[in-house]
Amino acid sequence: MRTIYFITGNKGKLKEAKSMLSKINVNVIQNNLGYPEIQADSLEDVASFGAKYIQKKIDSTFILEDAGLFIENLNGFPGVYSAYVFYTIGCNGILKLLDRVDTDIRIARFKSVLTYVEPDKKPRFLIGECHGKISKLEMGNQGFGYDPIFIPNGKTKTFAQMDTKEKNRNSHRGKSFKKLLRLLKDK
Repeated sequence: MRTIYFITGNKGKLKEAKSMLSKINVNVIQNNLGYPEIQADSLEDVASFGAKYIQKKIDSTFILEDAGLFIENLNGFPGVYSAYVFYTIGCNGILKLLDRVDTDIRIARFKSVLTYVEPDKKPRFLIGECHGKISKLEMGNQGFGYDPIFIPNGKTKTFAQMDTKEKNRNSHRGKSFKKLLRLLKDK
């Protein structure tokens, strides 16, 4: 069995990763080492900086994942600042910002940058996106972060109303982890 460290403090992300990678006999171990999240224009820049920082700290294969919610009506906000905005104003704050916007045009997308790093090798970036819209109300109690207000295209429920398997089939993170599965199968 192969072991990969997941550099995250987020138990929800860990649960999703374990669900995906257990399919190919990969043991995912959480490492809450943390890394500085620089202020940057793209998730890729944040992930690249984080990967280089972690490579100096551990000599093992690891992954890290940075994700953002980009809302069209808010010019892509909160984007790369999604975690900070969530911890400051939360889902309720986002809903207040969109209070006068009709649900049908609350277009949004989630983007995931999953970074896979082996010792002494360059990081590999695996991108996943999920398009959808922002609901009028928080719905569901599964998942984490903005899950209670994001409805993926073609679905009628939020990520927070889906179990882990259903969310992984539809989410931005699930898509980036599917790319990792293909990468690891080829090794």
